[in-house]
Amino acid sequence: VQLQASGGGLALAGGSLRLSCAASQIPYSFNNMAWYRQRPGKQRELVAVITEGGSANYAESVKGRFTISRDNAKDTVSLQMNGLRPEDTAVYYCYAEAQTMSMGPHFPQKGPTRDYWGQGTQVTVSS
Repeated sequence: VQLQASGGGLALAGGSLRLSCAASQIPYSFNNMAWYRQRPGKQRELVAVITEGGSANYAESVKGRFTISRDNAKDTVSLQMNGLRPEDTAVYYCYAEAQTMSMGPHFPQKGPTRDYWGQGTQVTVSS
């Protein structure tokens, strides 16, 4: 398992859930990490993204309610979801963009990035 998501479940409208995602067996550091979701009958959409330095951006629909965070030492990314609404019901996926490295003539150098996805965790919000 490379990205393992956890924390989904059932919540009442107005309630909270916290999603976590841990990377393992990936021998690279991560650039952006993010959470996506796929609502029933909809395409997958970006919910929140956080850079390696900790700058975060959010979809308009979740601003002020969701908070993304990461722990670079532990290779984890989390999503705190407050003020949940029925329209937040979706399968949530964590994503990580890994930065590959290779040995250059004199120094390590950046290679291409690689995308990793978690397996998805269901969040259901009832009214």
